[in-house]
Amino acid sequence: MIKPFALLSVAAVTLVGCAKQDAPAAADAAPAAEQRNIVIATEAAYPPFNDTDANGNIVGFDVDVMNALCAEMNAKCQIVAQDWDGLIPSLLANKYDAIIAGMSITPERQAQVDFSDSYFSNTIVWLAKNDGSFDPNNITNKTLASQRSTTGAAYISERFDGKDGNRVNLYDTYTNAYLDMKSGRSDAVMAEKVSASDWLKQPGNEAFGLIGDEIDNNDNLGIAVRKGDSLKADFDAALAAIKANGKLAEIEKAHFQ
Repeated sequence: MIKPFALLSVAAVTLVGCAKQDAPAAADAAPAAEQRNIVIATEAAYPPFNDTDANGNIVGFDVDVMNALCAEMNAKCQIVAQDWDGLIPSLLANKYDAIIAGMSITPERQAQVDFSDSYFSNTIVWLAKNDGSFDPNNITNKTLASQRSTTGAAYISERFDGKDGNRVNLYDTYTNAYLDMKSGRSDAVMAEKVSASDWLKQPGNEAFGLIGDEIDNNDNLGIAVRKGDSLKADFDAALAAIKANGKLAEIEKAHFQ
């Protein structure tokens, strides 16, 4: 079910040119370019990529990347929250202009939207108890979990659901998948490594860990826009700039190291 669109918080980048009040502009000076207003949606429930802090502000890696892109584009941007299942439908319904939400570039999504160049590459991992009860090389009679409509969910549904006594449960957020695993309602969660590692840092999760090797499933994250929207080219150019000047690497270091 797609939840109604909800505006939880706004994170804005506003770039204002400054000029001395007592010095008239030259008569032949070119007018300043008008800023484009862009509304970008994120899930605001997928730390450390995007989350909502105690004050109701939308924060995270995706937010910082988008703010850097908007500054590079000289754009005035608002970042709003939308539940995961409603992200693409609401984009197509023109409720906002773009999505940055740790969203993987997949053929299924590319049939509906255009994506920018990738701004981050993920791997997926198993998250389970450290007591040896879960062996990723011998998965039988287990209850497995992930967030629905993710590459991790697709991975475990295809390989394990209904096979060898296994069952797959999919959740609206990774947070809820982790909570059910912690309460014993599932044996392991398949998640993006960054998300799982972030959860393991939180107090009370010491009994859990990353089990087995990380899996490279060619998971690249991009910014989604409507088909044919010129924003794609604008985002691609801005991404190239913040990769070249080191800003993207700086943001990654702040969030993931």
